[in-house]
Amino acid sequence: MEFIRSSLAHGSGRNGARRFRTPNRMRPSLLDPLFASITSLDGVGPKIAGLIENVVPADLSDRGARVGDLLFTLPQGVIDRRSRPGIAGSAQGAIVTLDLTVDRHQPPPRGNRSVPYRVHAFDGTGEIALTFFHAHAAWLEKALPVGEEVVVSGRMEWFNGRAGMVHPDHVALAAEAQSLPLVEPVYPLTAGLSAKVLRRAVAQALERLPELPEWQDAELMRRRSFPAFAEALTRLHDPRDPLDISPEGAAWRRLAYDELLASQVSLALVRARVRRLAGRPLTGDGRIEAAIRDALPYSLTGAQEQALAEIHADLEKPERMLRLLQGDVGSGKTVVALLAMARAAEAGAQAALMAPTEILARQHLSTIAPLAKRAGLTVAVLTGREKGRERQAVLDGLADGSIHIAVGTHALFQDSVSFRDLALAVVDEQHRFGVHQRLAISAKGDAPDLLVMTATPIPRTLVLTAFGDMEVSRLTEKPAGRRPIRTVTLPMERLGELVGRIRDAVADGQKIYWICPLVEESEESDLTSAEERAETLRQAFGPQVGLVHGRMKGAEKDAAMRAFKAGETRVLVATTVIEVGVDVPDATIIVIEHAERFGLAQLHQLRGRVGRGDKPSSCVLLYKEPLGETGKRRLSVMRETEDGFLIAEEDLKLRGEGEVLGTRQSGTPGFQLARMEFHADMLEVVRDDARLLLARDPDLAAPRGEAGRMLLYLFGRDEAVRLLRAG
Repeated sequence: MEFIRSSLAHGSGRNGARRFRTPNRMRPSLLDPLFASITSLDGVGPKIAGLIENVVPADLSDRGARVGDLLFTLPQGVIDRRSRPGIAGSAQGAIVTLDLTVDRHQPPPRGNRSVPYRVHAFDGTGEIALTFFHAHAAWLEKALPVGEEVVVSGRMEWFNGRAGMVHPDHVALAAEAQSLPLVEPVYPLTAGLSAKVLRRAVAQALERLPELPEWQDAELMRRRSFPAFAEALTRLHDPRDPLDISPEGAAWRRLAYDELLASQVSLALVRARVRRLAGRPLTGDGRIEAAIRDALPYSLTGAQEQALAEIHADLEKPERMLRLLQGDVGSGKTVVALLAMARAAEAGAQAALMAPTEILARQHLSTIAPLAKRAGLTVAVLTGREKGRERQAVLDGLADGSIHIAVGTHALFQDSVSFRDLALAVVDEQHRFGVHQRLAISAKGDAPDLLVMTATPIPRTLVLTAFGDMEVSRLTEKPAGRRPIRTVTLPMERLGELVGRIRDAVADGQKIYWICPLVEESEESDLTSAEERAETLRQAFGPQVGLVHGRMKGAEKDAAMRAFKAGETRVLVATTVIEVGVDVPDATIIVIEHAERFGLAQLHQLRGRVGRGDKPSSCVLLYKEPLGETGKRRLSVMRETEDGFLIAEEDLKLRGEGEVLGTRQSGTPGFQLARMEFHADMLEVVRDDARLLLARDPDLAAPRGEAGRMLLYLFGRDEAVRLLRAG
């Protein structure tokens, strides 16, 4: 789900927004200490800095880590030395601190490094073995002398009634242990970086934090018991209790609110900027829209009519439209977009529809062109494929206005393309089209209205974070004539039985998708690859089996899809490249292998490839036993409902926003401090707060606004500040 990549923020990165990113002469000098390199900290040379850069959450692709990055590198847990239950009283898996006497050392046999080094110790309640892999004997003999009293912290493990602890987090002589804090934060680490070095660097970063003005509303802080920014950071990095580092605690919630506020203010500034670019009322006599409606073989659903009414109301206003149209697979977004574009044509202007891939662009063309032609509109396509005279003819038609609607990829918005009067831009599948692209589109024509469409159902909370600058319309019904899809689950052991059923379906003239997670077999994975599955199915079905995957060239993919559409192949083995946009109305069965490995939203997208014609359709979810709890829940949700929005909310519960947004799969950033499973309840308040702040102080020039500018810099939203300066 890459569509979030550029929407979440200007300049986002590996695991969080780009923070403390580039030198900026307009940045308040008060923040300079936080923008200094971490090598300015005591004990942090180039080598240690390189290791720290592996754990800080910022995107460091264009610079090194800065002091401020350490402030947002939050602890993952704590060592609570107040819990000293003794060996016998320690529960399996609990982090405990034990007061022990060292009994004996048991080094591995000489020359056999695979056997661990064990140190046996005891207290008044029992015995324990401390286990160390690849240990240095001399260091252990010094740290844990036989007969000495020591304090050890770590995770307790019980095996066959015997207590053990592998690689304790902390080991100290009892005499020195008094200096250890009772509650100590545990940070994410990387090979070669010790906890002690990172903690010392974080402590220095906290010391350099200047006294910043407060950007939060005083009444809101009181109501929510928020501490000040510096106090919140101190509480998290120097906890007195495990509750201090809980995401649900006041300190973390304060910082999460800050991050969400920075995001919403920057989105609101983009919105204000986009709307400031004039805009104009688009009104028409309804003549072209009526002709298109007459050409439709069906009536619009109630949800389509509602969305269209909202879009028309936006178009009639002098401000620019900025609206997100969410619609499940097959809910009829393209027709709504066409009727909106008809309004632009009625107003004597042009419209453009931009899709992320050529396949999708040409599919939109095949839907739109016949209907538009019946209404007397000229439609043209522009992708990377059009060359020479053909391309020039389209460019000329756009420039002189004889082409009313342009459909294409991002090629539509290259510098060489100019429209006579572009009044409405429709962007399909937000994939790769974020805030920057919205501004680029704004440069074409006289500040066109913008409608963004997505077939990926997004939970309401994530709509607010990713599209906080947009109004939202939802298509919640399927058009008349759409058949429900029967979903069944099947263990891999019954594969032979399934192939038999597929054979009957092929004999009956049906078409079948067969989805595999990988392209080719790898030693590390037991997943069947697409290429291997295609080969085994060819043994059953011969040349009727086609193959399409992401590593094929565009022309090869097109050829495989054409053969499937034309019926030359009946079974199409594919990876998830067919997830969005491919339309084969007479495909009636989809088999998804290793369904337990896919996210719910992706399973739902894939299932939407069938059920597009007038025949009953089925989705077979093949799974490998044993299934975990999440896998079971996922498959049962798919059996129970076809409601994409319900599925998206369930997906959020099961996986957290990082995976729903694609963070963990694709490196796309989510928020670093804000976590939707804990902080979604604040989103509505944050968005209202951001809008109110800008309504009262559009230039962020008043005291709270000035402080708000610092917030934007702190969270790497420099571009939003630049928008302010650009007016």
